[in-house]
Formats: sequence, structure tokens, C-alpha cells
Amino acid sequence: MHTRATALHETVVDDGSASSATWRVTVRPADAAVPRVRHAVRDLVLSRRAPLSGDLLQGALLIVSELVTNAVRHAAPFTPEIGVEVVMGERFLRVAVEDGHPRRPKALQPHPEQERPGGRGLLLVKAIAREAGGDCGVEPTPSGGKAVWATLPFDRGRGPRGGPLTSRPRPPSSP
Repeated sequence: MHTRATALHETVVDDGSASSATWRVTVRPADAAVPRVRHAVRDLVLSRRAPLSGDLLQGALLIVSELVTNAVRHAAPFTPEIGVEVVMGERFLRVAVEDGHPRRPKALQPHPEQERPGGRGLLLVKAIAREAGGDCGVEPTPSGGKAVWATLPFDRGRGPRGGPLTSRPRPPSSP
């Protein structure tokens, strides 16, 4: 088993199996956490050559952004940190964002007469996950908070940029 830590309070647990890995990161509930976590998840998925098409990768990153944004906006007074967990199973990618706020989020339905921006993030997460053949939900945590999660199935035969998978992983390219 291999574990390492970085400035984002990141922990990667790799049990040596080629079929699954779990990555966890904790961040303070601040706006700057959203792009930092999104980029870290993107780098992780690309470095592991997860079999996600380009569209599924973008959907996964949008899910990460929406879930972290929701935790930052709504849970900051209740929690000193937000936990993000990414699990790459044999056939799926699962993203979960945990915070200390006890209230479960609700997806707001769009109303044409309502011009207020925002409030539709969870609805978007549900739509992306379900359109891809995945799912999403909310689970209580032992500490009294919640974890909001989404799963996306891997696209067998396609790589993270939509190209064919290769047998050997390649390091991610520099931006």
C-alpha cells in the first residue's frame, strides 16, 4: 500500500490492484478550493489514464466543480474543511464531496419566471450522471454532516481524451 501527502492535504491510497484506487483531499471551504480541486482531479484521472471519453471527463470535472462549490457556499459556517474523495473502480469513477453541514441538499427545479442565478448545481450533477448511465445521491456521515456523490461509468475502449487506451500509462502532459 502506498500513501503520499501534498499541499492540498491529499492522500492517495493505492492497494496495488490495477482495478481500483482511492484518492482523498481536504481543503478549506473557500472559493479558491474549487479550481484547485478540479485541476487536481483532472490531473489524477489523466495520470491514471482512466477510460473516460473527453465528454465524460468534462462531465466529471463539472460535477467536481458543482459539488465543491455547493459545499463552499452552503457549508462553510459548519465545517472547517471539505473532503473530496475520488474512487476509480474497475468500471466506474465515483466522486464524493463531504462537509459538516447537516442539511441534505435538494435539487431546485427551474422556473422560467425566476431570474435568480444559481441554485441548479445539484440538478446539473444529476443530469450529467444519469445521462452517462451513472447515478448520484447523498449519504449522512458519522460526524453529522453529509457526503454528496456521483458515479460515472467508464467508457470501455476509450481513453481520457477520447483516444484508444494503451497498455502502458503515460504521464500527463504539461499545461
